[in-house]
Amino acid sequence: MTTQLAYLAALGAALCWACSGMIAITPVRQAGSFPFNYARMLLVFAMLLFALAVLRGWPSLSLEQWLRLTASGLIGILVGDTILYTSLGRLGPRRNSIVFATNAPMTAVLGYFWLGEALGWQAVAGVALVTAGVALAIAFGGRREDAHHWESVRGDVRVGVAIGLTAALCHSIGTLIAKPVMAAGMDPVGASAVRVGVSALGLTILAARRGRGIFSDFTPGTLALTAASGFVGVAVGMTLLLYGMGHGNTGVIATLSATTPVMVLPLLWIRTRQRPAAGAWWGALIASAGVALIFNR
Repeated sequence: MTTQLAYLAALGAALCWACSGMIAITPVRQAGSFPFNYARMLLVFAMLLFALAVLRGWPSLSLEQWLRLTASGLIGILVGDTILYTSLGRLGPRRNSIVFATNAPMTAVLGYFWLGEALGWQAVAGVALVTAGVALAIAFGGRREDAHHWESVRGDVRVGVAIGLTAALCHSIGTLIAKPVMAAGMDPVGASAVRVGVSALGLTILAARRGRGIFSDFTPGTLALTAASGFVGVAVGMTLLLYGMGHGNTGVIATLSATTPVMVLPLLWIRTRQRPAAGAWWGALIASAGVALIFNR
């Protein structure tokens, strides 16, 4: 039952990230990726501190746990999130999702070599189906003739893809570094607070070098969207992922959390009024079959 809950948490994280990306696209393009991510981290850190004060207080950590969570936050959030939203601003939500979905196979492979986590044949088949379905869903998720302005590419697409791949790798490494801490029973809310707090501190240092006026392009509406994106994507989504990592196989959890692009499809349809192509739905069905195989293995 605990493993099944871990899988559900990973799917919940994917849904949170799908919603967060939809919310984030407007403030990212209005304020810029760095100011957006900096404001988001500060807001989320305040949210998590409030949650800890209400729920259970700051967690007690050993030196090794502090070091692991600090490294995880610096690589996975400070570097990973900052460049992920740079990629989002360049590629738009759909293309950015397919690039970031490579996080799943990266994590599965690194988990095997780094942590010695092996997968049974049924889990491997499920991971392969989910990965193939996600790729198919995104590749055929839009129609060239009626593309929404969110689908537009800003700058060189190759640069955007390279940035997105780097973000995926950073997220993968950051997650794997935190895995032993979570497997030892660390509170996921506390772990999220440490990772986000370290990231917020790092962004504050970087912001100080940029000088004043970093939030000059923010409006009340932009700030509200930034807070909403942070709450859904980091405070809730990242906490769910860390819970899943603590109770499930790293490769499987990463794959289930990478179903975000499939969940983005109906959200984009609702928001843009443009129905995804038939191939996108076939991809979603294949990914769903993979999820079912993983749950019933």
